[in-house]
Amino acid sequence: MHMSLSSLKNKFAHSTGLKVGVAFVLGASLASGIATAVTPPVAAVKACVDTKTQAMYLAVNGTCIKTRTLVDLGTGGISVKAIAAAVTPSVVSINVVTPSGSGTGSGSIIRTSATSSYILTNNHVVEGAASGGTITVQFNNGDMSPATIVGRDTTYDLAVVKIQKGNLPVIQFGDSSQLSIGDPVVAIGSPLGLASTVTSGIVSALNRPVTTGSVGAESYIDAIQTDAAINPGNSGGALLDAQGRIVGVNSAIATLTSGGQSGSIGLGFSIPINEAKRIANEIIDTGTSTRPVLGVFFDTTYTGVGAKILKLSPGEGADKAGIPAGGIITSIDGFRIADQISAIVRIRSYAPGATTSVAVTLADGTSKTFKVILGSAPSN
Repeated sequence: MHMSLSSLKNKFAHSTGLKVGVAFVLGASLASGIATAVTPPVAAVKACVDTKTQAMYLAVNGTCIKTRTLVDLGTGGISVKAIAAAVTPSVVSINVVTPSGSGTGSGSIIRTSATSSYILTNNHVVEGAASGGTITVQFNNGDMSPATIVGRDTTYDLAVVKIQKGNLPVIQFGDSSQLSIGDPVVAIGSPLGLASTVTSGIVSALNRPVTTGSVGAESYIDAIQTDAAINPGNSGGALLDAQGRIVGVNSAIATLTSGGQSGSIGLGFSIPINEAKRIANEIIDTGTSTRPVLGVFFDTTYTGVGAKILKLSPGEGADKAGIPAGGIITSIDGFRIADQISAIVRIRSYAPGATTSVAVTLADGTSKTFKVILGSAPSN
């Protein structure tokens, strides 16, 4: 079997005959209330986390071997019902219609005034309307409002849209840097057009290097991995912590097929909210956003472990720090770098101007750590 990554946008071309899919979308627009998929509380569960790989295993008899750490997953104390009631009004469905087709996604209201509001979503949800088409936001009570694009960031797969409707409930921001593997989370969005769907799960992994999009227009995500069920249409929706605060923007799922769209197999990926919040605020305040720059070009032919530097950008952070061309980056701030993708994702997780520690294997085989101040560049 082949596992691939898929964005969560729910697409239906005008010419398709997907009657089941269309029925789901139309049914969602007519239905009221909240579709909820949760599991009942269970007794306290203990697990073992591998100290090297961070993989989680069930603790047999409540004990772990020496290379694994015992953790308590709790007793289901998270109140999904309370979170759903409090947060659903702040999470919306986004319907996009273009000359070539239509699709649905999700978004979260992050800022509001007396007359207008801003909604955070994925770029791939609204990019089809960037050159023509319409965007309509649907609230959990069924009300509709037209929206316009404020700005898009393909690098991070994020976008902000604006509606001329104010005094709306705003979602509360959490701190994605404080998440731990095993933390309970709740996902809210509109999978397959089913508005206000709520699912629950845990944080399965952190700092997963994930790329989405087409060749030459990739988005790089330092992802939160979750087993909370998310499906096509959940794109741009909220991943919430146990206090109902947004900690991630749901963006992609892994599938077991190389073509077409598939449903959840328990491998969903979210953009950490600390990254998304910075990008969203820049877009709202200036109309554009920025990304951090290390100042290197990677050798794409290199197949060994690490990210090999082909050449440097003169005057950028790596050059100023003395990192040589030909060096191989093996870790950044203690995070192991397996290849150029993981290097790009790790750098993109910082804000411009941040200081990082970059470990490099030099041509003579020795290793040296460099302090690098990241530069800044406009995001695409």
